[in-house]
Amino acid sequence: MIDSVYKTAMRTDLCGEISKDLKGMEVTLAGWVNKRRDHGKLIFLDLRDFSGIVQLIFSPDKYKNSYETARNIRSEYVISINGKVRMRSKETINPSIPTGEIEIVVKEIKILSISKTPPFLLEDGNKVDENTRLKYRYIDLRTPEMQRNIRLRHEIAAAAREYFNSKGFIEIETPIMAKSTPEGARDFLVPSRLNPGKFYALPQSPQLFKQILMISGFDRCYQIARCFRDEDLRADRQPEFTQIDLEMSFVEVDDVIGIIEGLFSYIFKEVFNKKIKLPIRRIKWKDSMETYGTDKPDLRYGLNIKDISSVFGKSEIKIFNDILKNNNGCIKSIVIDDSSNLTRKELDDLVEMAKNNGAGGLVWIKVDENMDLQSPIAKYMSNNEKRDLIENLNLKKKNLILIVADKFIVTCQVLGIIRKYLAEKLKLINQDEFNFVWVCEFPLFEWNENEKRITSVNHPFTKPDENTASYLGTDPLKVNSKTYDIILNGVELGGGSLRINDASLQKKIFKILGLDEKRIEENFGFFIKAMEYGVPPHGGLGMGFDRLVMLLGKLNNIREVIAFPKTQSAVCMLTGSPSNVTEEQLKEVSIKIVEEESK
Repeated sequence: MIDSVYKTAMRTDLCGEISKDLKGMEVTLAGWVNKRRDHGKLIFLDLRDFSGIVQLIFSPDKYKNSYETARNIRSEYVISINGKVRMRSKETINPSIPTGEIEIVVKEIKILSISKTPPFLLEDGNKVDENTRLKYRYIDLRTPEMQRNIRLRHEIAAAAREYFNSKGFIEIETPIMAKSTPEGARDFLVPSRLNPGKFYALPQSPQLFKQILMISGFDRCYQIARCFRDEDLRADRQPEFTQIDLEMSFVEVDDVIGIIEGLFSYIFKEVFNKKIKLPIRRIKWKDSMETYGTDKPDLRYGLNIKDISSVFGKSEIKIFNDILKNNNGCIKSIVIDDSSNLTRKELDDLVEMAKNNGAGGLVWIKVDENMDLQSPIAKYMSNNEKRDLIENLNLKKKNLILIVADKFIVTCQVLGIIRKYLAEKLKLINQDEFNFVWVCEFPLFEWNENEKRITSVNHPFTKPDENTASYLGTDPLKVNSKTYDIILNGVELGGGSLRINDASLQKKIFKILGLDEKRIEENFGFFIKAMEYGVPPHGGLGMGFDRLVMLLGKLNNIREVIAFPKTQSAVCMLTGSPSNVTEEQLKEVSIKIVEEESK
């Protein structure tokens, strides 16, 4: 019989837990009809609840009333039944389901709810257009896959809470309606009826509230927080999403990293009954860019990037010469073991890919059976350059070298994109591997070419690294930060930092970012004021919970782990939101919609 937690007045057992141990016993079940098969003198129904499926059998010779009722039942009807468990004959055993050895001879049946013909069959759920799945999400969520995904999400959240509670953290909720502090993505704004013309912002993260809680002396806090960003969507983004957020007082970088590594260890042990290797590898941001072309490196495969600027230091090849004369110019490469894996057209496609992503182009070189180099630029290379290239890259017969020459960031990023593309194309990725890595010591600032100003790499509350902080007044782009991002299989799960705990330094950072005193007071005055009353050294991290569940569930889209997600155009297909509201509702919040004039 089932655990008492699931036992109700309408059932004694769960469908998926009926076994041969219950042979000869009477059971009462309730659920949805998964499939109906009419064999004339016998009718078979597959009954489904969240635990699984069990086969029901109806016979007119034994229980005529239940047989007659079963004749009118269709897929997705909700029913309850009472019957006796019996063993199936050997030739009818279904080894593909846990209940495949038994069936239930139904004595009594009751229709609890009828169903229209579903818009799609549950077994075809993964073949159905996603918009249809989202429109009829209540049907889609019945599929075993979505049941597994949402239950996995619950299990990971439960394990996270258990872990943090065991480490002295307390869970504190922070406001959903807050102040707009524009630094990052666009805010979602909420008009205030009681304060006409003024707005709340939905939080992009609970960052400032977390820090204020540290100022308030709570020492360690966490929350599984709802966050909102009005930005363009993709497979791993939603306008509303969930983060695991934590903050700790009196800590250094190692303390925060240690807590997060412990969290992953606990989740893998409790949810998957697996161990992960600790400590997790750490890479500096600059080394990650140099070697993998990204600050989100996937370490499940090779194809590492190598700098070959020294090989062409005195080159007669004009493009190489011009690039190296630029202070920020470099020449980098990726080596592929077997050049026969790529056709000439595919090489031309890689050249276009490099151009489309900001580089001037891409050069390829093949190593033939005689260790000679075959390439459009081979005739311009000196013998010394050929020899040095072979030695520098440890080249072998049939190797293929892909070369990009440009500014440092462009070269790294373009080869990083090509590295990822080739790993997928050449099937170099072990899809069953979970490979974590920390990327640390990011620059504190970066130059925003579109806005022509300095912006924060992380956020403006990030603590500068003391070894480079002296450049704040002279060359801010040389300043590094006390930051750490956790990456899993090439996807950024989350990022964190030690925070600034000095009000004057915080103001200085704001001014470097181009905020004047008025703007600082308007957007962050409440926070600066709090910093004037004693701030402990503190640090924390925010982690994308939806992304974490997606990756641990070996899925490719966070919509698969969210019960009611939005489409890529930020529309809820189920409810039809966003939607129009009445003039009266707009009037209440002092808003008037102005039609855009046609051009």
